[in-house]
Amino acid sequence: CFRFPTCSPPNRSFRIDYVNNCFLKDGARFRYISGSIHYFRVPPAYWKDRLLKMYMSGLNAVQIYVPWNYHEPQPGVYNFSGDRDLEKFLNLVAELDLLVILRPGPYICAEWEMGGLPSWLLTKPDIALRTTDSDYLQAVDRWLGVLLPKIKPHLYHNGGNIISVQVENEYGSYYACDYNYMRHLLGVFRASLGEEVVLFTTDGTSASELKCGTLQGLYATVDFGPEENVTEAFMLQRLYEPKGPLVNSEYYTGWLDYWGEAHSTKSAKKVANSLQKILEMGANVNMYMFQGGTNFGYWSGADYKDGYKPITTSYDYDAPLSEAGDPTDKLYIIRSVISKFQELPAGPMPPPTPKFAYGYVSVPQVSEILGPHSGSLHFHRVGQSLEHTGALLQLCLGAPANLISFLLQEYQGTLERDRVNGINISGQLGDTLDLVVESMGRINFGANDSDFKGLIHNITLGTSILSDWIIYPLDIDTAVAHAWPPTAQSSSGHRGPAFYTGTFTTPGISEDSYLKLPGWTKGQVWINGFNLGRFWPVRGPQQTLYVPGSFLSGSAINTLVVLELQEAPDNPKFCIVVYSFTIL
Repeated sequence: CFRFPTCSPPNRSFRIDYVNNCFLKDGARFRYISGSIHYFRVPPAYWKDRLLKMYMSGLNAVQIYVPWNYHEPQPGVYNFSGDRDLEKFLNLVAELDLLVILRPGPYICAEWEMGGLPSWLLTKPDIALRTTDSDYLQAVDRWLGVLLPKIKPHLYHNGGNIISVQVENEYGSYYACDYNYMRHLLGVFRASLGEEVVLFTTDGTSASELKCGTLQGLYATVDFGPEENVTEAFMLQRLYEPKGPLVNSEYYTGWLDYWGEAHSTKSAKKVANSLQKILEMGANVNMYMFQGGTNFGYWSGADYKDGYKPITTSYDYDAPLSEAGDPTDKLYIIRSVISKFQELPAGPMPPPTPKFAYGYVSVPQVSEILGPHSGSLHFHRVGQSLEHTGALLQLCLGAPANLISFLLQEYQGTLERDRVNGINISGQLGDTLDLVVESMGRINFGANDSDFKGLIHNITLGTSILSDWIIYPLDIDTAVAHAWPPTAQSSSGHRGPAFYTGTFTTPGISEDSYLKLPGWTKGQVWINGFNLGRFWPVRGPQQTLYVPGSFLSGSAINTLVVLELQEAPDNPKFCIVVYSFTIL
């Protein structure tokens, strides 16, 4: 019936039992032990592998976000194919006998670019995101009008495997506290999905978060990690849900990493001990993350905590399954805890995916980023979305300069948000100043209502405001996908933004590996046209990029393109080596 959802089986139901403080599945008492996985952070070729490992770990459910900006890159343009095929992923989850807790937003956080909200919303500069602002609601309603009908056939009572659906996400952490906004969303979800589906919210365990994040008609759940007292955390949930199941919707098995900070870890023993206490209380739990995956391309977001904190390409999260989907010691400890409360599936845990060291890859051809361009002010005003690295701004100076980046196409330095706000350079009358503006990810958590990218404030030369910029959007992903840059001069070290190209073959295999970046500074890497993500080894903590074997060809030449934004080594090359995990 799952593949033919119109034939809903009789007595198939999932609901809340407020008398016995539990969920009821098909009328019987039910408790889920779930783990988070993001289909948008895992190559489709590996979806089944990761899900099977989760099933063999003893989970009976998975929790899934749906990022709006991943599926509607431009207003009214929708993409649910290939690595964005949400329904294919849901069907695969069902085939492995796993249930789904779905979190469709419209805001999801997830350490994802702008928390999953599409950047084109910011074409209206005064828009108030996550409120009853009419422009925002119009876009939300249109999106949910496309998404929710796709979800409805997959609801459990319709023959699918979705047992509950979250409305918004951690809204109590947002400054607006707009109850009318939440009421609007509740009405949309009910109208589209019906009265039978369990709708819920989740928020942190503080009074303010729960006050602004909860709403009558939405079942309130909490999220907390092993550092918190389990009993006290659930007591806060009980203030808003005196009856019904105890639920931790995000039990943190690890944590994210920021560029320039130490790699974050959580003790496997502490994670396991706290998990056992949660399960001993009869509570439902979702482990966030169970497998983190990778922020390919430009999808990594940023936090703002006493400054701008961009998030690394790796979303390994110190999770039970590594970035490459390999079982860790933490997984086996968690699996042992789960076995005390329910029977584990028979059979062995699937092994790690095969890895191979492909050796050094030279990138002998270089093409400078400055030169003839085509195009037309701030990223979205020129149609620039997150799927482009940035924009080039060019100005002919009329006096000596106190600014940035390039003078007469010579690299001068880099300005950085919240770190470096001025560079001294010298020029002459008539010299040309170029600025390359890079997006490092829009803020995904907190007051992320106006994280515009581009030149959003004036640039001054002495006391004069510089104007009349010529601005060129750089649609780099599309260019690389069409075999650009063309063959250029040989490279021997270079300062400033430039593309480096090289090729390599594999010995008839296409297995996972890791790209090591000795001597490089900061930029992006593409293999066979696919954007692996940002590298920044001089800042760290991440030192390698995960290379899924599914991106490689075992029978044809593989092409490696590198965009170095600052300074390349004298002998530019990469090393594709074997590690059991991304080096952080």
